[in-house]
Formats: sequence, C-alpha cells, structure tokens
Amino acid sequence: MSGTGTTSCYRWSCSPAPTFRRRPWLWSTSRALDARTSPTSALRRSSPLRPSSSSSCCFSAVSPAGSSRAPSRNRRVRVSSPVRIGIIGLGRVFKRYALVLDPLVRAGRAEVVSVYDPVAQMRAEAIELFPEAAQATGPEAVIADPSIDAILILTSMNEHGALTSSAYQSGKHVLVEKPMATSLAEATELVRLSQSSGHLLVCAPHVLLSPTYREMHRRLQAGEIGDVKLARALYGWSGPWWGEWFYQPGGGALFDLGVYNVTSLCGFLGSVKRVTALVGTAIKERPVNGKPMPVTADDNAHVLLDFGNEVYGSVTTGFTIQKYGRAPAIELYGLEGSMDMLGDDWAPRGFEMWRSSVGHWEVFEEQAPDWPWTDGLNHLVSCIERGVPSVTRPEQAFHVLEVMLAAIQSSAEGRAIDITSTFPAPDYSHEEEFVMDEHRKHDTSL
Repeated sequence: MSGTGTTSCYRWSCSPAPTFRRRPWLWSTSRALDARTSPTSALRRSSPLRPSSSSSCCFSAVSPAGSSRAPSRNRRVRVSSPVRIGIIGLGRVFKRYALVLDPLVRAGRAEVVSVYDPVAQMRAEAIELFPEAAQATGPEAVIADPSIDAILILTSMNEHGALTSSAYQSGKHVLVEKPMATSLAEATELVRLSQSSGHLLVCAPHVLLSPTYREMHRRLQAGEIGDVKLARALYGWSGPWWGEWFYQPGGGALFDLGVYNVTSLCGFLGSVKRVTALVGTAIKERPVNGKPMPVTADDNAHVLLDFGNEVYGSVTTGFTIQKYGRAPAIELYGLEGSMDMLGDDWAPRGFEMWRSSVGHWEVFEEQAPDWPWTDGLNHLVSCIERGVPSVTRPEQAFHVLEVMLAAIQSSAEGRAIDITSTFPAPDYSHEEEFVMDEHRKHDTSL
C-alpha cells in the first residue's frame, strides 16, 4: 500500500473511497475518559487479558458470499437520550468496559437498563456498579427488552456470533467483543445484517480509535515514510488461568491476542491477499481455575501476511510469551523511513519515526495515556448521538477473522491460503480533532 495515496478501497464491495485529509493528531475530547473519579478507576489501563496486579490502490470488490451490497455505513436510528444499554456477559472484560460506561452514565449520556451473566456473583457485582440496572433472567430477556437501544456482547468467544445476530435482528445497536464470531458462516450473516440495517455494529478490538494509531495512520497516508513494504507486530503473554474456553476450540491465542495485531496491520496496510502460518499448541495441559485441563486450541503462532504489491507483514503471538522488552508493538518499514508504535497497540505509549530526509529518530510521546482499550463503547455512544457511521467496521472484523482462520488452515495443510474478503479503509472524517503538542525529540540513543 502506498503511503502517498489519497484514496483507498480495501476490497469488500467497492464504494467511493474516503479522502484522508491532513489533520492534527486526532483525539475526541468529548470521549476523554474520566477514570480518576470512576469507582472502578483501579482497573484503568489494565491489559485486555492480564489481571490488574504501494501506489494508491483500490482492489477488486469481493464480499464473503458474493454480496453486491455497498459496505455498511452503520446508519443511525435515532434514539432518545441517554442511550439505554443492555449488557450480556459480566466477567473480567465487563469490568474494563465499566471504566468507560461509568462516566457516560454520570454525564447523562448512557443508562444501564439490564444486565445478565449466568454467574450470580457477577450479576451482583454489576448491580453494585450500576444499581439502576435490572438483573435479566437470560440473554434473551436483554435482547427482547424494547426499551434498550444498544447491547454489549461481552461473553466467551463462541457465543459472540449467535448473540450478536439475535441482538442486531431485534433492532438494537451492538458492540461485540473480539472476534465478532468464530466461524465465517456466522460472521457473513452479521455483515449482511449490518449492510441492510440502520443500526451500528461496532466490533472489537478498538485499536484503530487510539490517538497514537490515528496519528500514525495520518502520517502513513501523507507519505512521511514512503511506501510501506514490510511490517511486524507482536503481542503475547503467558496466558489466563481462568476461563476454560480460552483453551478450547473457538478460543486460542490467535482469536484472543493475535486479533489485535492483525486488526492494526490491516488498518494501516489494507486487505490481506494471502496467508502463510505456523500455528500450534506448545503447552498441552494448563492449570485453569485450579484444575489441570487439556489444551485443544492454539497457544503459539507466527503468521505471515501478503498484502499484495510486495507488501509483507508478520504477526507473532501466543500464550507462550513470559515477557517482552522494549520491542515496539508495531513496526512499519517504508522506502523513505520507518515508524514504530511504542507499547502495545491496545495500550500505546506514543510512537517514533525515522525519516531518511531527517537522519535521526523522532520520538512522539504519548499524549493520551488514559486512552482505554474499551473506547469502542465511547465511540458507539458518540456515533449514535451524532448520527454518523463508526470508524470500526464489521467488514474489517470479518476480514480479520478470515485471516486468522486461514492461518490455522495454512499451518494444518502446509500451504498458503488465499483471502477473498476485503473492507473499506478506515474513515476518520467524522471524528473530532485533537491538536498535537509538537514536543518531539531527537533521540540520540537510538
């Protein structure tokens, strides 16, 4: 993908490509997280899993099932203010979303109407945070509630597809945690629904929303490091000791961790055309909830991505990484320079850039240290309020799922797997501006 292109269409079903304008570092001040006064502020900036302690391109359009529909614009159906929210799944991930939800509720922009989790303790803890919410008798009760505008699906991965489909068909806006589904059949149905519906479907991970990601994206589009030809991404840790589903079919390190990096690289470089991978289970048995269990999902992966036009990327991920040091989460290598995201893509700490014309590293320090990886909820509410489409699109979530499933297939069959889906390029034109403080420094130690 060219860093100088002003238009882009990351194959899905082609539509007029968005124009990327030069803008300051983007950050919606209306979405700033007021975590300091939140009752759940102790959880701020926690990991999504770890406990608290080439030239302008427009590829041919192909939908997952040959649909001729245009990409979903996630049009808004007007709702009364505040946005009335139902939540299905109240585990660890919910507690992180509560950091975003609490200030929205206190500001009068959102109201928690109903919550459900099969574990009574989880329901009780959620009611402590949001006492105005009712405890539903099951997920169907949340979905069927006519007073609810939007539903958060925060369950185990295997449940995402069916619950999202049901919630979406009931006329609700939906935010679903990653991945959007665990099969292409389920995901195809979700994309079809989003293309014909007037409701938003916001799919995690929300890495494209961070100010650091958006500024890097803007600079790539402006051609500041030239055409990007190589990219590398990394995310992993030793793995959870709770939730058996992490280590069962439908779980695994690719779906839980690699999804972040694949989403990030696709947002920067466009649609993947071909995948080659090594994916396996390195640790055959793990202790989960105090008991040993067999591991039947992947926990170790190295994925090679071919974006076409001799643009290649790699993703290294696994529940096999004890710690990594100062290595950037994302590295992008252009013909006129390099750009690195510091920290993880779900928790960036700024970025650094080398331009051959400048001759030294420039370090751009993180200016939104409280940006939460659950910011998709802020984004959902903001898009509903403003009547605009979301930056995060179900077509991209589908594409990322296809890439991950292709990686597993590639490893099993020992061959490269072609990718057929595509997605529209991220469009930030509806988002508010954040003026970047240009305190960059010449880092002579690099």
